[in-house]
Amino acid sequence: MTTANGRTADHSVDTLFLERWSPRAFDGRGISGAEAMSLFEAARWSASSYNSQPWRFLYARRDTPQWEPMLSLLNPSNRSWAERSALLVVVVSNSLMSVPGKDKPVPSHSHSFDTGAACASLALQATRMGLQAHGMVGFDMERAFTELNVPVGHRVEAAFAVGHIGDKSVLPPELQAREMPNARQPVASFTFEGGFPPGTG
Repeated sequence: MTTANGRTADHSVDTLFLERWSPRAFDGRGISGAEAMSLFEAARWSASSYNSQPWRFLYARRDTPQWEPMLSLLNPSNRSWAERSALLVVVVSNSLMSVPGKDKPVPSHSHSFDTGAACASLALQATRMGLQAHGMVGFDMERAFTELNVPVGHRVEAAFAVGHIGDKSVLPPELQAREMPNARQPVASFTFEGGFPPGTG
């Protein structure tokens, strides 16, 4: 077993996976452009179907002209805590890909899956850098599509905030109570050797 960050894994894993979590309390510090690029560099090396790399990261760093327009896309609940983060990112995926032997792009079955993998790499890199990333779907996706000039054929997937962890006292009481790394279902609840058991709903 592995223990870190108040969590215990049932099986041996690198502590990095336990150290990553999704806080809401950030301390308001920014990050440099170079630090942001390190996060995106980690995402760059993720696996994807036919190496199509469908992920697109539309971002804003705090204290830049892009910050307030990006922040305004979040719903009020998410904005209330994400405004203290260092980086906001809207994640988009390209639903088409180029494959050998085809003279034009074809639909990608796995564009969302591949983009999610890239986001996981980014989040783990954030943890390695002393930061944390918190993913969200609570934002105006239609406005994001229009205001961020997302091309046709692309899907707005999610958003996330990245920052340095702050004191939970900056959060309202109901969120303070939830501000801790949470547990997970056991591996046996989602893995099935050879297929789903008969009668699984």
